[in-house]
Amino acid sequence: MSAQHSFNSGVQQVVSQLPHAIWRADQMGSYSSAITSSGYPALDAELPNQGWPASSLIELLVQQNGIGEMQLLRPALAAIAKQRRIALVQLPHVPQIASWMSWGLPIESLLWIKTTRTADALWTVEQILRNGSCGALLFWQTHVRSESLRRLHLAAQGSETTFWMIRPLANAQDSSPSPLRLGLRPARSGIAIDMIKRRGPQRAEPFYLMLPTMPSTPLPTLVPSTLVPSLSLSSFPDHAFLDKRALAAATARNLSPALV
Repeated sequence: MSAQHSFNSGVQQVVSQLPHAIWRADQMGSYSSAITSSGYPALDAELPNQGWPASSLIELLVQQNGIGEMQLLRPALAAIAKQRRIALVQLPHVPQIASWMSWGLPIESLLWIKTTRTADALWTVEQILRNGSCGALLFWQTHVRSESLRRLHLAAQGSETTFWMIRPLANAQDSSPSPLRLGLRPARSGIAIDMIKRRGPQRAEPFYLMLPTMPSTPLPTLVPSTLVPSLSLSSFPDHAFLDKRALAAATARNLSPALV
C-alpha cells in the first residue's frame, strides 16, 4: 500500500468521524450544536443546519439600528423565551416593553443590561456565555477589537447560548472569527440580507426578506433584493422596538452573580 493511499484513507476516516468539523466550500456546512429555526423557512434554507446555531458568535451587521433586526429575530426569541432567559446588552435605546408583550414574549424572560464602559460590557457578555444563565444573548457594540471578538467566540463555543452580536454594516470589511455574518439593509416591508460569511457556498447577490407586521401574517418568501429598493429608516414604523422613555437598566455592578 502506497504512502499516498494510506494518507487518503486516513483523511477519509477523519472526515467520516468529524462530519460537523469539516465542510467543503461548495456544500452547505453543519453545526454540532443546537439549532433554533429563524421562523422563516426561506431564510432557514440559506443557513447551515436550517437555523440559528447556538454555541457560536453570529454577527448581524446593520446599516442602522431599528431597520427590522428585532423583527427578524422575533420567532427565534419567542421559541427560546418559553424556557430560558434572554439578555440584551448595550441596547442602543430602552427596550419597549409594550412591544415585547405584544409579541407574546414573557417579560420575566427579559434581562436588560447597560454599562458605562465597553470593557464592562465585554466582561458581562463573556460571563453570561460562560455561566449558561441565558438561552439567548444580544449584544450591541460599535467598536470591538479582534482579540475581543475571539474571546467572545471562544466563550460562545463553550456555551449552549444563541449569541447574536449586532454591529454597524461598515464592519463587514473587517475580519472576524464568526462563522456566520449577515449584512442587513432596510427595504420596503422587510430587509435586504447579504450573506457575508457562512459555512457553505458563497452567495454573491443579496436577497429580500419580507417581515410580517402582525402575528397572523403568513411566513415570507425570498425574492431578489434588486426588486425592492432600499429605503430610509423613516419608512419603517412597524419595526420600532425601542423607546427612549423607560425604567433604568440593570448595570454590571449590581447584577446578581447568578446572572453574570
